[in-house]
Amino acid sequence: MKKLARVFKALADETRLKILALLFEHEELCVCDLTATLGITQSKASRHLRYLVNAGILSDRREGTWMLYRVVEQADKETSLILDTLKEVLKHYDLSDLEKALQSHLANRAKGVACPRSGLKRRSK
Repeated sequence: MKKLARVFKALADETRLKILALLFEHEELCVCDLTATLGITQSKASRHLRYLVNAGILSDRREGTWMLYRVVEQADKETSLILDTLKEVLKHYDLSDLEKALQSHLANRAKGVACPRSGLKRRSK
């Protein structure tokens, strides 16, 4: 039950739900993608991301100086069920503003702003 409570506590925040919505749509994002898209500081993004990692919802990896995040692929049965349900629920929300902000960030990054990748792959549907 403690693990389940930790997952629900991690999901009980609007910023973390937005992070998950973006990560459900894209395979992997770095902190700079999230700070620019959500309009939050790097420290605030990192705190939210760490909360999601500690709850077993996200995994992270380092690429040079950047930390990249993705939704875990091998979550336990209960967490997988919750994440699958959340993914379906988020499809009913208009997240176009988030996507526009991310695409704007990517366009700026392509003009020379340092970040690990020049583009994002969308998750296959």
